Amino acid sequence: MDIAYFKTFARYNRWANERLYAACAKLAPDEYAKPRASFFGSIKGTLNHIMVGDRAWLDRLEGATVSVKTYDEILYDDLPSLTRARAAEDARIIRLIDDLGPDELGCTLYYTTMAGDRAETPTSLVLAHIFNHQTHHRGQAHDQLSQTSVPPPPLDLAIFLREKPKEKA
Repeated sequence: MDIAYFKTFARYNRWANERLYAACAKLAPDEYAKPRASFFGSIKGTLNHIMVGDRAWLDRLEGATVSVKTYDEILYDDLPSLTRARAAEDARIIRLIDDLGPDELGCTLYYTTMAGDRAETPTSLVLAHIFNHQTHHRGQAHDQLSQTSVPPPPLDLAIFLREKPKEKA
C-alpha cells in the first residue's frame, strides 16, 4: 500500500466524523447518553470508544506513553467536548500520516497492549486497523442514531470521493 491510500482514508475519516457528529449534535443530551442495545451501551459510549482506540494507537505510533487506560473509558461526558477533541484527533491523524515517509509504512511497530502484553504489527496494518476500527464503530453509532428522531447521514466512502473539496483531499 502506498501513502496516498492512507492520506485519502485520513481525510475520509475526518469527513465521516464531521457528518456523524453534526447529526448527533441535534440530539438532546439524554438521547445522546441513552442506554441502547450495543457493545458500548450508548452513542456516547461508542463515540468515546472510538476516541480511546485512536488515542492508544496514535500514542504508540508517536512513541508516547498510552494516555488511555481501558477500552470503555468515557473521556468526554458531553458531546460538545468530545466533538472538539474528535476534530483535534482527526487533525492529529492527518498530520501523522502526512508526515510518514514511504519507508515507514514497511516498518514494524513494537508496543505493549492495554493488557500489558508485548506485541508487534506492521505500521501499514496498524494504520489500516485505525480506519477499519473507526468505520466499524462509527457504523454502530450510525445504527444507534437511526433509533432516534435524527436521521443518520450517509457516510459511504464513494460519497466522500464524489463530494470532497479539493483543499480537504
